[in-house]
Amino acid sequence: MDELVELTRDLVSIPSHEDETAAGDRIEEWLRSETDADVTRDGKGNVIARRATGSQTRSDGTTDDGTTDTSLAFVGHHDVVPPDDSQTDGGDYVVEERDGRLYGRGAADMKGSVAASMLAFRDADPTCDLVFASFVGEEIGGTGARYAIDHDFAPDCAIIAEGSTNYSKADVTDVVVAHRGRRASTITAHGTAAHASEPDAGENAIYRATDAVDIVRDCSVPTVSVLGNELSGSVVATEIEGGSAWNVIPATCDVTIDERTVPGERAALEAVEEIDGVEWSVEQDLPPMECDDPDFADAVLVAAEDAQDNDPEQVTKPHATDAGWLAQAGVTCVVCGASEPGEAHTKNESVGIDVLERCYRIYLNTAERL
Repeated sequence: MDELVELTRDLVSIPSHEDETAAGDRIEEWLRSETDADVTRDGKGNVIARRATGSQTRSDGTTDDGTTDTSLAFVGHHDVVPPDDSQTDGGDYVVEERDGRLYGRGAADMKGSVAASMLAFRDADPTCDLVFASFVGEEIGGTGARYAIDHDFAPDCAIIAEGSTNYSKADVTDVVVAHRGRRASTITAHGTAAHASEPDAGENAIYRATDAVDIVRDCSVPTVSVLGNELSGSVVATEIEGGSAWNVIPATCDVTIDERTVPGERAALEAVEEIDGVEWSVEQDLPPMECDDPDFADAVLVAAEDAQDNDPEQVTKPHATDAGWLAQAGVTCVVCGASEPGEAHTKNESVGIDVLERCYRIYLNTAERL
C-alpha cells in the first residue's frame, strides 16, 4: 500500500517533540481533503473527525439499515519524544526505508499507526458512527486526551493504536485488553542537621529515608485478572537525593518511587508515613486500563484474526497509554497497533510496512463489522 507508506513517511518527517502544531496541521489537512467527515481542531491542538451513519435508531438499538448506534473511535497521538541526534538533519527528522521497514522518530510510536487509522477511517463502510482522534501531549502525561475528555470526547468504544505487535509471539499483532498505569511519587524524609562528628546531636534524614525504602522493598504488589489475562504491578525506588555536605548530618532526603499500577489496586506506599519525619506525595498518576466489554474485545480479536496469517491473542501491556484516561472516563477500550516491544523511544526506532498494512485491515474490519 504505497499510500500508507507515503502518509507514514510524511507524518514521521514532521518534527513534533517540542511543538505538535505542524503535525496536527498535516493530519487535519489530509482529513479535510480526503474525507467528508466533520473535522475539528480543539483548543489543545487535538485533531478529531467524525463520520455518522446517518441512520435512524430503533428502540432495540439497531437502525433502519441494520447498523447500530454504537460509536467507535480510532485513537492515536502525533507528539513524540525528543529524537536522537542521528534521527535529525538540520532540524528535520530523517526518514529511511530499508528491509521492509520505515525508520525515524515516531515511526513506531506512533505515527505509522496514526496513518493506518486515517486511511481506515476514510476507506471503511462503517456499521457504526466512526471517529478518528489524534491527540497531543501523550508523552507528557496525556494532556491532550484529558482535555478532549473534559470537552465531551466520549465514544462508546475505542481502539487505541499503540503497540501490540509481537506480544504473544513473533509476526503477529495482538489485542491488548489491559495495561498497567504509572504512579510516580516521592518519599521526603526530614531530620535535624548537626555536625557529623556528633551524629547523636541530630536526626539523620538519610537513615529515615532508608527505613522508608525498606518498606517499599517489602511492599506487596497486586495482581489482577482481566478477561482471563493476569496483570501484575511493580514498585521500585529509582532516585535518591539528600544531604548538604560530607561533614553535616543531613536534614532532608528525597527518594523517587516508580510504581506500575493495575486496575483497581495500588501498593500500600502510604505505610512509609508511619515513620517519624517521613512524608509521601504523588506527582503523577497515569491510570491503568482494562477492557470492560468482552464482546468488544472478542470482536476486535476476530477482526485481527482475519487481517493476518498467524493467530493473535488477547494480551496485556506493561506501559501506560491514553487508553487509561479514556477507560477511566467510561470508554470501552482495547489497544492494537504496529509498534513492537523495544522499538519506541529508541535511536533505531522503526516499524514494519507489512505490519502497518495489517493494522489498517484490523481497523477497517472492526469498523465494518462492529
